[in-house]
Amino acid sequence: MTTTPTLELRNLEVAYTVRGIDRQVLRGVSLSIAPGEAYGLVGESGCGKSTAAFAAMRYLPRNGKITNGSILFEGKDIVDINGDEVAKLRRSAISMVYQNPATALNPTIRIGKQIAEVFELNGASNSDAMMMAEQALTKVQIADPARVLRRYAHQLSGGMAQRVVIAMALASNPRLLVMDEPTTGLDATVEAEVLDLVRELRRDTGTAVLFISHNLGVIRNMCDRVGVLYAGALVEQGATAELFSNPSHPYTVGLLRCIPRGGLHKSTDRLDTIPGTPPALGTNFDGCVFAARCSLADDKCRTQLPEMVTIDGLHVARCFHSEKAGSMPRSIEQIEYAPQSTGHKAQVGDTLLNISHLSKVFNQDGHKVRVINDVSFTLGVGETLGLVGESGSGKTTIAKLVLGLTPPEDGGVVTLDGKGLAKTLNRRDVADVGAMQIVFQNPDQALNRRHSVTRIVSRAVERLRKFSLAAALERAHELLSGMRVDASLHSVRPVQLSGGLKQRVAIARAFAGAPQIVVCDEPTSALDVSVQAAILNLLVDLQKKDQTSFIFISHDLGVVRYISDKIAVLYLGRVVEFGSSQRVFTGPFHPYTEALLSSVPNIDGSTRKRIPLTGVVPSPSNPPSGCVLNPRCPRKVGSGYETLCETEEPNLTEVEPGHFMRCHVPMAKLKQLQS
Repeated sequence: MTTTPTLELRNLEVAYTVRGIDRQVLRGVSLSIAPGEAYGLVGESGCGKSTAAFAAMRYLPRNGKITNGSILFEGKDIVDINGDEVAKLRRSAISMVYQNPATALNPTIRIGKQIAEVFELNGASNSDAMMMAEQALTKVQIADPARVLRRYAHQLSGGMAQRVVIAMALASNPRLLVMDEPTTGLDATVEAEVLDLVRELRRDTGTAVLFISHNLGVIRNMCDRVGVLYAGALVEQGATAELFSNPSHPYTVGLLRCIPRGGLHKSTDRLDTIPGTPPALGTNFDGCVFAARCSLADDKCRTQLPEMVTIDGLHVARCFHSEKAGSMPRSIEQIEYAPQSTGHKAQVGDTLLNISHLSKVFNQDGHKVRVINDVSFTLGVGETLGLVGESGSGKTTIAKLVLGLTPPEDGGVVTLDGKGLAKTLNRRDVADVGAMQIVFQNPDQALNRRHSVTRIVSRAVERLRKFSLAAALERAHELLSGMRVDASLHSVRPVQLSGGLKQRVAIARAFAGAPQIVVCDEPTSALDVSVQAAILNLLVDLQKKDQTSFIFISHDLGVVRYISDKIAVLYLGRVVEFGSSQRVFTGPFHPYTEALLSSVPNIDGSTRKRIPLTGVVPSPSNPPSGCVLNPRCPRKVGSGYETLCETEEPNLTEVEPGHFMRCHVPMAKLKQLQS
């Protein structure tokens, strides 16, 4: 007896009409997803992943059209169904979690009303719908859901907004759930909880999941089967475990090699990259779509279209040289960057930045909320400090306090190279501003879309270095070329660049003032793993050449481990653990650090026992008494310190040389419990 697939794409071809010309985006894609199965779709930006998802939802943009093939939902072709039938499907059978929650949520309607609408469309009363909306937020681990219901989208962090979108998608108990980069903005613990929710939905209701992500660790642990897309063509497909352990297309091999796996560190290892860039939209190919970037490509690859060949069972690859893919030579990109002498005489390792007793209080809904509580740490010349913790833990706020974008409370001091800095940016001199710069998470919002790339960088050079216009332009070209932005692109505007190139421009601008410290706030979270590897290599090279120090904020603990020398783990505005990257990641850990690390999905498929943080997520507006982690602490019960944990907040104590923890449970006891 055969089971009808929930979703099946048969030889699907999609084109976008651009300036009157049809440009092909999907090229004969065929795949199927059974009830209760999770199918992962991976590939670089522009390869067609989201287009496949939108086609399955019958949600292509106006200039998009299906030119060939079929889309079958539970055996019925939905390519030609009318608008009413499409609306009915989306209301009760198919849901989608979009990549960008900022565009998925209505900015003019309160969060509670938006979620309640989903339940009302399926027959719930207004009062029941609001009650169910609050339950939906609780289910996706949002702190203080009753208060969040009254907020607007702009009042939520990126992670909270994404959880709201996921709650809305799960509300109708869909039979097909399309997830387009659903965990990009989430920290490791919330990501693990959300993925658990999706697993429960699959198990309990037989929901099929189309899971699109550039996080290959999530795909490895979440999906039964996986397909690899490149330039709109499916180049490899198979059972996830088999494909990840035996990748047989050069593109898949390249993607897997780009990942900073556990144990790799910038001091001894350099990340592989995939040379070149993906082809432009609608490019026509005589041969293999990947030939231009493939080190194994020969004349046959460039002139003939390869067919799918069977590797093992259902594992197939579209390649003439699949047997040699795993032994491809490494590809490592080097930069050519001319460091700019600034007169800094400090040596690598000398203390450069000293943060002392920083606190911050915000007014939220008429209440004073302490979001940063007595944070202190140091950063040396040429070092990278990684800041990790859940959304709302205070990582970005600390960065803003250091940069002077928001003032700390009285008593907090920021010292750079022995000089105390003014609390706010407008009171700092130009040299101090140039000495500390930032690379934001989203280069689309960080770059002025009206200016050319050269103008964006040269303007920063003019203002921060006091160069003449001619000298600033020359330095801008040097910086951009050093960041591997081709000279032919120096005159274009940001909208004409890929996401990775935009981020390189943002980094070039950050280095315009020859900074001593650069704050990197999630600089690679929205990038493909291939682009991420190139950006991380770039940052490491810049650090070696200029002795630049970095404060690196990220949810991706693998990236933080690779690039950081020191790690500060934050929880509810407090540093709960601080030490060298090697020490913090090898344990014994603070209980919160232990839970964070146990939540990270392994790319190699190995399993570790996840340490869940149970209970309601506390809000900074109403922190618990005693240790702030105690209501969720996985090591409190049975430690013998329960009463102390619930009544007295621990100090940040040096438990061994250079390693600090904020925990009542002694190091030896933690080691015993964690073993």
